[in-house]
Amino acid sequence: MKTFYVIFIAIVLVACENSLTKKFNHIEKWKNEILETEHNFAVMAQKEGMNKAFLAYVADNGVLLRNDSIINGKKAISDYMKNATSKGLNWKPSFVDVSSSGDLGYTYGKYTYTYQDSTGKDITSTGIFHTVWKRQTDGSWKFVWD
Repeated sequence: MKTFYVIFIAIVLVACENSLTKKFNHIEKWKNEILETEHNFAVMAQKEGMNKAFLAYVADNGVLLRNDSIINGKKAISDYMKNATSKGLNWKPSFVDVSSSGDLGYTYGKYTYTYQDSTGKDITSTGIFHTVWKRQTDGSWKFVWD
């Protein structure tokens, strides 16, 4: 009977370890998906402009926080982005995490934003960004907070 308990405990431990390994592998996969999405978003912003990139990567109910104001929803973000006069926006996440269910994640890192002021002078600002990503029904990631 003692042997039975030893074998039973060993089987349970192996099953738990396999479950944890699978969960860890899924989380790492999801983190990489978010990082790839963030990278593609940044590349699109450089090549095709902020307006097109933000509209491609925002969820329908996405929100931007800009100048102490909330810009809520894809239409409002589109209207806001039409007035953006960027000469360049660069960013790269330094951290990513994802929920254990794989439906929400977030990134943060540093950005550099260059624009021209009303006198034609180039102004560069730097800071920290934080983006919340949500998995969509088609499996893609879109941001819900930026």
